[in-house]
Amino acid sequence: METENEVNVLDELNKGACMGMDAIHFILDKVEDENLRQELNHQYEHYQAISNKICELYPEYSKKHPHETNSMNKAMTWYGIEMKTMMDKSTSKIAEILLQGTNMGIIEGRKLLNHKDTEEQVHKLLQEYVTMQEEAVEKLKQFL
Repeated sequence: METENEVNVLDELNKGACMGMDAIHFILDKVEDENLRQELNHQYEHYQAISNKICELYPEYSKKHPHETNSMNKAMTWYGIEMKTMMDKSTSKIAEILLQGTNMGIIEGRKLLNHKDTEEQVHKLLQEYVTMQEEAVEKLKQFL
């Protein structure tokens, strides 16, 4: 049984988690600070765990697969990171770039929380995603 709100929220969450993993993957080779590297690996694992939970939950609402970031979005993410770090690969700059992306994820997550009425298990996963990103922001601030 396909439930539009649940499918929409799960798709948006999965795209956000995939985008977070892509950004970390693309920027990790530029990170020289070992503490930041460890934090990014930790965040990557969180995004991956959220994506795995989405994939487990998704069949309850749709026969399709959750949406992921398409190759154009991946290319744009990679290009944006390359351009923003061309002249400055400092720990502070990398943290700034990641903070900007994470804040966009929080905004989208909060919009979904505030405007989409979903079943409890989807709502809990959405809340987990937003909380994870808010915690990531606090940790990334230390690297500015």
